[in-house]
Amino acid sequence: MIQLYLSLLLAGVACFLLHFGAQYRIASLLRSRHPNEWKIIAESNGVPTNALRTWMRLQLALRSPVLPALEDTAVTRWRQAWRYSLWAAWLCWFGALAVQYSAR
Repeated sequence: MIQLYLSLLLAGVACFLLHFGAQYRIASLLRSRHPNEWKIIAESNGVPTNALRTWMRLQLALRSPVLPALEDTAVTRWRQAWRYSLWAAWLCWFGALAVQYSAR
């Protein structure tokens, strides 16, 4: 029972790390392959934005249908990893909580 609990916790951490790593990978792919689209995210009125504002604008781009419209398979694949890894992480963590509750 303890092995299942620890493996669910570890899987949850791994999925959370994948979620944030996918954001970084999408940003680097956009910078290298689609610089005009990245410029829309990273600049506001021709002035570079700060890191927090760039991250918020990237979140909006990830949720919008714009990235699949680029027809870049790598960006689409990382976007799907970004999208579903967070759900998987929460499922693992809630599963670990259920295991902990049932062990009482």
